[in-house]
Amino acid sequence: MENKKFLITGFSGFVGRHFLQYLYEKEECADVYGIDIRKPAFDMSMYTSRLNIRFQEVNLLDGEALKAVLKEFRPNYILHLASFSSVAFSWQHPEESFVNNTNIFLNLTSALKELEIACRVLSIGSSEEYGNVLPEHLPLREDMQLRPVSPYAVARVSQEMLSKVFVDSYHLDIILTRSFNHIGPWQDERFVVPSFIRRILNIKDSGATEGTIETGDTTIIRDFVDVRDVVNAYYMLLMNGTPGEIYNICSGKQIALSDIIDQIADIVKVEISTKVNPEFVRPSDNRVVVGSHDKLTKELGWKPQIAWETTLRDMVKEMDKS
Repeated sequence: MENKKFLITGFSGFVGRHFLQYLYEKEECADVYGIDIRKPAFDMSMYTSRLNIRFQEVNLLDGEALKAVLKEFRPNYILHLASFSSVAFSWQHPEESFVNNTNIFLNLTSALKELEIACRVLSIGSSEEYGNVLPEHLPLREDMQLRPVSPYAVARVSQEMLSKVFVDSYHLDIILTRSFNHIGPWQDERFVVPSFIRRILNIKDSGATEGTIETGDTTIIRDFVDVRDVVNAYYMLLMNGTPGEIYNICSGKQIALSDIIDQIADIVKVEISTKVNPEFVRPSDNRVVVGSHDKLTKELGWKPQIAWETTLRDMVKEMDKS
């Protein structure tokens, strides 16, 4: 039996690393080809006893370089993680964020069509696509109208619409997600929860037992899901999802950012107060985000397994070592 062949775009990010870890634990042997615009910071050799791993620096805006990889590797599965994934970055650089995220996906799907490579693509979208909704319309479900309120979210909606075009018109095997805020060990400190952890750990490391951190609006409510649950969902969808269908990946629970800060402070054992810095407040932000994973649960039996407190403790432990 031939090995399964996985192409992972955005390989060097924290989700790519967790998916690699998942494959290492799940597959007896698989071929993995990672591509990214930067080399991974983690040591790939820790996975090579069970996985055949190759990596190449490729900018997906370079269509010819991408086609060369696809021609050579001919994957069975593509996990398309590559993107500028920060909402804040999209406000600061709206054109760059939109053009990059839309065009790299268009290059990928166009190359698959041109080369006639039969493989399954998992197109990663975002809960940001839903925009602001009234409380009575929560939790967010896949059949709801989309109202994106950031350049990042608009690009994700465009990617989703392109997916539908390639599924309906060219019969490409594309499955779509709307992935909610995922957190976990190894996440970049530019993102909100690890940034809280880093600053609170810095206060502890200074010898203080209390301190203040600057934040944006901590009253906003989010649905956080552990990245290890997320990559489990990605694998299940790659194996058994339905082409052209969209799936929420979420915890189904909501928590305010202020409560996240309180939980981190409790784990680290320091008292924390917050001060709003207007520079950290986005021009427009979804007030409450909480999703339903009923569709994914009914079709594939997926449910989140890891509790918030476990996730936060694992993140604190990992970041306290660095």
